[in-house]
Amino acid sequence: MLPGKSARAEPPVRSDYRAGCAITTRWNDNDPYGHVNNAIYYLWFDTAVNRYLIEQGALDITGGDTIGLVVNTGCDYFAPIAFPDEVMARIRVDRLGNSSVTYGVGLFRGDEDVASAAGSFTHVYVDRANRRPVSLPAPLRSALEAIQL
Repeated sequence: MLPGKSARAEPPVRSDYRAGCAITTRWNDNDPYGHVNNAIYYLWFDTAVNRYLIEQGALDITGGDTIGLVVNTGCDYFAPIAFPDEVMARIRVDRLGNSSVTYGVGLFRGDEDVASAAGSFTHVYVDRANRRPVSLPAPLRSALEAIQL
């Protein structure tokens, strides 16, 4: 290992997460190297988190007074995903604050138990009109607590 470098993270497993959704890869997700482009993984993070919140009735993306703004993301890649793979995006809450939440997201290829990629995704919840942070509304907090580690 190089000086100043930390050891590579171990890939998580499905049971490390609390909820999730299936995602179908598309032909145009692949890059010239024959696997899904890294930028697509961030789209999947966003999809998994927001789908969960919408399904729980905790987020109204078109008319709600509170919206989540992404302030930080990160990803570790362990194995390639490529079209036409099916992907399971699994999520959990790693940190729950007054107006923010950090999600852990694992991306699993097909039925594999070990993640192909794992990342984090932080939302700060703000008032839709003035973009100032607000306390998490009770339904949102409840949905987040349900998937908190």
